[in-house]
Formats: sequence, structure tokens, C-alpha cells
Amino acid sequence: MQQKIMLLLFFITATASFSQGTSFAEPLKEKFTLSGTISDARTNETLIGVNIFIPETKTGITTNEYGFYSITLPKGTYNIQISYMGYETVEETISLTKDIKKNLALTETGQQLDEVVINTEKTATNIRKPEMSVNKLSIGTIKKIPVVLGEVDVIKALLTLPGVTNAGEGQSGFNVRGGGADQNLILLDEATIFNSSHVFGFFSVFNPDAIKDLKLYKGGIPARFGGRVSSVLDIYQKDGNSNKFSMNGGIGIVSSRLLAEGPIVKERGSFLFAGRASYAHLFLKLSDNKNSAYFYDLNTKMNYKLNQNNNLFLSGYFGRDVFSLNNSFVNTYGNATLNLRWNHLYSDKLFSNLSVIYSDYYYGLDLNLLGFLWNSGIKNYNIKYDLKHYVTDKIKLNYGVSGIYYNFNPGTIEPSDATSGINYKQLEKKYAFEPSLYIDAEQKVTKELSLSYGLRYSQFYRLGSSTVNLYQDNQAVVFNHELQIYEKGTPIGTKYYSHNKVIESFDNLEPRFAASYQLDENQSVKASYNRMTQYLQLISNTASPTPLDVWTPSDQYIKPQIADQVALGYFRNFRDDKYSLEVETFYKKVKNRIDYIDGADLIANEAIEQVILNGEMRAYGLEVLLRKNTGKLNGWISYTLSKSQQRTPGRDATETGINNGSWYNSGYDKLHNLSVTSSYNFNPKWTFGANFVLQSGQPVTYPNGQYEYGGITIPSYGLRNGDRLPAYHHLDLSATYTPKPNKKKGWQSEWVFSLYNVYGRKNAASISFRQNVDTGANEAIRLSIFGVVPGVSYNFKF
Repeated sequence: MQQKIMLLLFFITATASFSQGTSFAEPLKEKFTLSGTISDARTNETLIGVNIFIPETKTGITTNEYGFYSITLPKGTYNIQISYMGYETVEETISLTKDIKKNLALTETGQQLDEVVINTEKTATNIRKPEMSVNKLSIGTIKKIPVVLGEVDVIKALLTLPGVTNAGEGQSGFNVRGGGADQNLILLDEATIFNSSHVFGFFSVFNPDAIKDLKLYKGGIPARFGGRVSSVLDIYQKDGNSNKFSMNGGIGIVSSRLLAEGPIVKERGSFLFAGRASYAHLFLKLSDNKNSAYFYDLNTKMNYKLNQNNNLFLSGYFGRDVFSLNNSFVNTYGNATLNLRWNHLYSDKLFSNLSVIYSDYYYGLDLNLLGFLWNSGIKNYNIKYDLKHYVTDKIKLNYGVSGIYYNFNPGTIEPSDATSGINYKQLEKKYAFEPSLYIDAEQKVTKELSLSYGLRYSQFYRLGSSTVNLYQDNQAVVFNHELQIYEKGTPIGTKYYSHNKVIESFDNLEPRFAASYQLDENQSVKASYNRMTQYLQLISNTASPTPLDVWTPSDQYIKPQIADQVALGYFRNFRDDKYSLEVETFYKKVKNRIDYIDGADLIANEAIEQVILNGEMRAYGLEVLLRKNTGKLNGWISYTLSKSQQRTPGRDATETGINNGSWYNSGYDKLHNLSVTSSYNFNPKWTFGANFVLQSGQPVTYPNGQYEYGGITIPSYGLRNGDRLPAYHHLDLSATYTPKPNKKKGWQSEWVFSLYNVYGRKNAASISFRQNVDTGANEAIRLSIFGVVPGVSYNFKF
């Protein structure tokens, strides 16, 4: 550990020295700093990722997560170009003879703005920046993508991007570059979301009206992120309109939503409250059907500017799903988050943010039929401090520290009433602490070459109080050589660890690197490498997460996952930025990916280490994304050719391992994944959207034979995931009608009509086998969730 800390300190010192030394190679010139915030002209909402480009120096910067920018330039006169997706591009001349603080307001496309100049640099920053394997979608774009029942869905929109899939129709979570859904870090205003789906995967937990910005990192992940090995989905909520009070919402077939926002103090503070709920279960009650399934969620945010250098933010989320079968089985689950943040500007070059964050995931079962209640979950408490240092126009540093305390509840069982014969039982809770620190640098080395490099140092402590099982040779799983199978180990004793006593500890250095080499003004090649460590494991034997899945910390038996990923890409804008092309290839390898012995019992298992083995996984592939950025018709075509496999070899030469120690397809392996997404602005009143998806079928294990035992026919199975479900595909259409498109004040509205799965494809969610009672022959039964699904919703704002 001391060697790793020394290496980290050396890296920090070298980075700081190198960043200061870069100025010595340049002629000594008087320099000044241009800084400020960029916001929406109508709402005063700060904008994330706005491009500020300086043609004279061929340099640029983007606004941070709070709309702040800073760039230091030699004394002179510059033509500043500011561009952002969905907004008019601004061009302004600035004479930099002193430090200048300039706040800018951008106007949404379609509204008039004085001195607006459309330039051709708005996507060129993506060519220059050493950032790859990153996708960003605006909420406006997401709302144009047709989805089931007409409900706008952030997660479903991500599935149209290269390298992103899920386990199938109506399944929860998403998979990135062959990784599991549990390997994605999902952040909402920096708070961790453990379950991203409502109604078992039919809808996402993110209310699109409350979302300001989202970015998906598939590779080249900055050092400020850690804790997962596949991807980071970073989502920020809107701050609220600090200019005037307004409301907007929508009424759909199965759910409705409403958002209210306005100033606390005009141009100084604002609030936002958003609510969403489904009501399809109410129609069941009208027909005397006592079953129901519904969800609701609440988003809230408040912010206040104390002065020019200090801002406070308070944001929260609360969501719940309720599924009931005749009141004898009630399932309740959901996320809750709370985040208090303080922004402080030390100078026009140094920006800081302090966050105190609470996240909670709850899962509960009310089994009146059996007379008991069950609940489980995970809570974490996180404090983090991040700084952004805009050293020069050529180098920017990010550095910070964080500490996360985890409280895991594997399960609590209690009687549902006084007459129940069930006794109260608390499965032993688990605790952990994860501190980390990082430093990141983004540097423009030459006109053509830009680098991003960083290092993260993470630690993990599995803590008491806890009673830990001890096993012979420290092996909780034993191999039966006679039967050639793995079995549960028998504890030879136990050891008690008192409160906050360290049971097991880990520490890891996680280097990150990315480079961009610009071939000319319109094309570049990029490369990246990152190492990620994941200390939390999701105990699940399904291809997509279910609410019943349980998170558990790494310990002496369950090792942390460690991923290494490399990627290489070619990026090009052509036809005056009307089109853009991104081609990437990647290879990812993960150590200590958990696997389960055959017949593993995962629910309410107090000795989960007895059914788990540490294996490995690998994924590799090619991704292509072709975009049409402008014109009446725009959209993108994405294609992914990839492979995702897992292997758990024997621990020594006498063991067979899982699947005979051979590589096998992971449950989320999709060899081919094609998505075509388009939007056509027919006229100011009508906009049409279309989406076509074609994927390889999900890997499954079919029986390859059968035998009889005691008069019962029992199927036998071959190698894991050696078969596939049929190919998955569907075509979706939508039409948006705006009755009064030129109306900018008062009541404004639109109708959205959608048709999901136009040609009625019966995509297989699963295929099961049974014996026909009449003929005695075996037969396959396909389960399909959706046929053709029409949808309509009415959206409004005032």
C-alpha cells in the first residue's frame, strides 16, 4: 500500500511540474483569463458541455457540470465562438487586455438572438478533444425516439447507441460493451442509483422533464469516476427556472407527469419539483381485478447563489414500484437519494465542489399468504470534494477525494401479524468503507496532439460487526472429485469482528489515458486505456437485474473485479459538419467476475460465499456510428459487432471449473446489434420519428437430451449458453403534432402518437420446453411480451 501511495504522489508531483513547465517552452507573453458561466437565456439554467472555441489559437474549452468555463490566453483580440446542441451558435469579439469575467446566455434554436453567427466549429471540438467512447444525447433528441406506450425513456434511448444493449424486451438495466448491468455506475446529480427501472424494466426511473444533461462513458473513463468496471452514466437534473414561474407536464395512456419550477429569489435562486405516476392499475380495480402494478417518483432541486463565488444546491429523488397479487403478495422497491452541494470559486482558474450524498435502495416483500414480511437493501453515505484547475489554455487539472460508507441489509424477516407463526430474523448486515483520491490532466501538447491522463487510488475495507465463517484451506466452495461437481464447503469455525473492525482490505491503482491526434480540421484518430475496480458485487443468476437481487461487498472470499480496457478510434466530420462518423474498436478483460456453482441458492443465503467462484470475462468488438446532424431529416445509424464471454477455470489441475473451464457466451452477448434512428421535421406542426432495431438473440442453454427417473422425464443440458433465442427486431414510428408552433407564451401543447413494433414481431423473451400431455412429444413454448402497441400522449407547458 505504501508503494502505491508513493507512486500516486510521484504522479501528482510530476503532473503538476509538467503542467507548469509547459509554459517555459513558449515565448514569455502577458496572459489573461476569460471566465464565467453559460446559461439558458429563458430559464437562466446553466448549461453543461458548451463548446467555447478560439480560432486564432485553435484551442477550446467546455463548460463543466455547473456551467463554468475558464481559459487563459495571451493578451490580444479574439473571436470567441460558443456552440451547444439545440442552441443558436454565438460569435463574439473580445479584447483581452485584463482578466475578464463574462457570463453568457444562449437562446434555443428557433428563437431570435442578436449577433448570432452560425459557424462550422460546433462539432469540431469533438475531433480535437482527447475523449472517446463517450455518447451524449439531448433530452430533445430522446423525446423524438418512439418507444413502447409513448412513454419517453432515457434508458431505451441509450439502447440505440453502439455498444449498448439489454437482455431483451421488457428487461431492466442495460449492458455496455459486453458487461453486466451491475457493472454500470449510474449517477443522478452525483448520487448512485442502484436500480434504473420501473415496473421490472418497462420504464426507466428518470423523468425526462427533470433531466438537464446525460453522458454515457463506455471507455476512456476519467479518473474522477470509480467503483464499476463497464461504464458510467452521468445524469444531472435541471436547476429550475430562476427568471419566472412555469409548469409543464404530460398525460399518457399509462402514466402522467407534472413539473413546476420558478425563482426563490429572481436570478439568484430557484426551485424545481417534478412528479410522475402510473395509473393503469386503476382500470383493473374497475373490473374487480385485485392485482395491480404501478410506480411513482419525485424529483426535487433547489439552488441559491450566495454571492459571485459561492452557490448551494440541494437535490433529491424518491421512487417506488408496487406490485400486488390479490393482496396476498405485495412487492415494493425503489431508490431514494439526497445531495447537498457547495460550489466555491477560489479564483477565475480554480473551481471547487463539495458534495454530501445519501443513496438508498429498498426492496420489500409482503407475503400475507405465508404470514411474513421481507425487506432488504443497500445504503451509502458519500462525501466528496472535487477541484477543477484551469492552469493555462493548454492544460486543465481535475483532482479530488471521496469516501463512501456502505450499509448492506441482506434481508430482514418479520411476522406480518400477531397470529403469524414466523419468528423475527435479521440476516447479518454487512458494512464497508471505500475511500479514494484522484488526479486527471487534459493537455494540448501540440496543434495536432491532445492528451488526457490520470490516476485514481482506491481502497476498500470490509468492516464489522460481523461473524465470518472459516473454511479448510480458506475455500468456501469444494470440488467433489468423485462426482466431478462443486459443492458448498462446510465451515470449520467462525470468527467475530467487532464494530468497524477490518475484516478484509484491498487497494488498487487505476491509471487512465486517452490521446487524440488531429489529421486535419475534420478528422482525427484517438486511443484510450483505463483500469477500473469494482468492490461491490450483485448476486444474481439472471441476465437482467431483478429487484430481488442483493448487493454484497468484496471480502476474503469474493474478490473485487478489476477491468482493463483499450480502445482505438477514427473520427470524422464531413460535408461541412452535416455528417459525422465514429468508428471504434475495443478489448476489455475483467478479473474476478463472479460465477455460481450449479444449483446455487442465492436468496436469503447467509453464506453466499459457498456458492460463488471467482472467474474472468472478456469482451471485444467494433462499433460504428454515422450521424446526420442537420437538415429536416436527421438521426443516426449505429452498428456493433462484438463478443462477450466468461470463463471460470478450475483452481488447480484436478478441478474441471465451470463449463469444463472453457469460455462461454455471457448472458448479454449480442454478436450483431443494428439500430437506425431518424427524425423528420415535415413542417412546423408535424415531426415524424422512426426507430429500427435488429439484434442477435440472447444466449440460452437448451436441453440436448432427456432421461427417465422414477417415471419422470428429466431433461439434460449441454454447455452453458451454447444456444440462442431467435433474432430480435422491431420497427417503431411516432408523429408529433404541435397545433400552434409559433406560440411562445401562455399555454403551449403538443400531441405525440406512437406505434411500437409496427409489423407485430413476436420477439421471444424466453423459450421453455414441456411435454405435450396429449401426444407425449416434447414441444417448445415461446413467451413474447409485446405485439403491436399504439400510444398517445398530450404534453403541455405554461
